[in-house]
Amino acid sequence: MKKICVLTVVACVLASARTATAVPVVPNFTQGAMTSTTETTSTVTETINSMNYDTGYQYVITGTNVKMDGTSLSPTANLTTENTIEGVTSTWTGLDLNQKPNFTLADPTGVGAFQFTESYSGPGLKTQTIIQRTTTIESVTNTTSQFSN
Repeated sequence: MKKICVLTVVACVLASARTATAVPVVPNFTQGAMTSTTETTSTVTETINSMNYDTGYQYVITGTNVKMDGTSLSPTANLTTENTIEGVTSTWTGLDLNQKPNFTLADPTGVGAFQFTESYSGPGLKTQTIIQRTTTIESVTNTTSQFSN
């Protein structure tokens, strides 16, 4: 009989006991902040090479009280020149100044006033400009996020 009583008490205790249930865990906060910093550095090196060419020539003669000893004022255009710069080859034809006419005073006494100008600008490379530069770009980005419940 004692056994039955003990078993009855144990059964009653087990019947009246509560069962445990799981509760999900959810963070409970009221506020917060997150900060992020990004730094970037870029370096750009460049070379600018500009070449200016004249493709023709200019031959100018002016004067007063002068005369020439030839039949043509212009020398023969038969002087061919070739030039290569950084892999670029250029060819042009200019005047052969060894074949130009000679000029003398029209009044050999030298009493009269005279003026004489002769100029020649041949074809080819006139100017070359080389610009080399390095540019460094630095960028800093700060981001802050604020959040609250």
